[in-house]
Amino acid sequence: MQTGLSELDRQVASCRRCPRLIAWCQEVAATKRAAYRDEDYWGGPVPGFGDDPRIWIVGLAPAAHGANRTGRMFTGDRSGDWLFAALHRVGLARQASSISRDDGQQLLGARITAAVHCAPPANKPEPAERHACAHWLQEEVRIIEPEVRVIVPLGGIAWTASFSVLRQGGWTVPSARFGHGASTVATSPSGRPVTILGSYHPSQQNTFTGRLTEPMLDDVLSRARDLSRG
Repeated sequence: MQTGLSELDRQVASCRRCPRLIAWCQEVAATKRAAYRDEDYWGGPVPGFGDDPRIWIVGLAPAAHGANRTGRMFTGDRSGDWLFAALHRVGLARQASSISRDDGQQLLGARITAAVHCAPPANKPEPAERHACAHWLQEEVRIIEPEVRVIVPLGGIAWTASFSVLRQGGWTVPSARFGHGASTVATSPSGRPVTILGSYHPSQQNTFTGRLTEPMLDDVLSRARDLSRG
């Protein structure tokens, strides 16, 4: 399992399928943000994070000055601050924050990935880019299928992408509308039930407006934790 994920992560990091996204990631890395001018940006596709994927968390895409800077999913931006704090509160992360890929953070029974592995301009990947990156989600599903127990898509795009790659991978997935706390049970190719739990994305658009609160995120992740251990 770990060998397969490590090789997948290496391949993702070297992917050049979407020239527009690669150019944008590199442009951001070259210009930097003033607060990070002394840092070396990652500036390219960001692989998943976590080697024990009983809970598979699927986001949208890296942030330009977050994971595109640090090289680790949800690390170094406010969305990640929310997510890792919640993961820590429910016992799924070793530390309450994640600021760099060398900070000692460790996920406990979870793995984080994204529907798109490159930071997109205006946080909006084009349909063709989402389609191209679906290849990596499909490969990841294939690797983690024996172990995953719960899938947590963060936001509607991740929800749709997860359903799509599961079905393409031979899973049986009932139709279900996205919403915070929405759930359904998919069946893996080996016949094992896997719960899909939806959550609003911990973006500032949701957290600053109160659409997503800490108790709401904790509730979904606590349910995922309990289901993964059952």
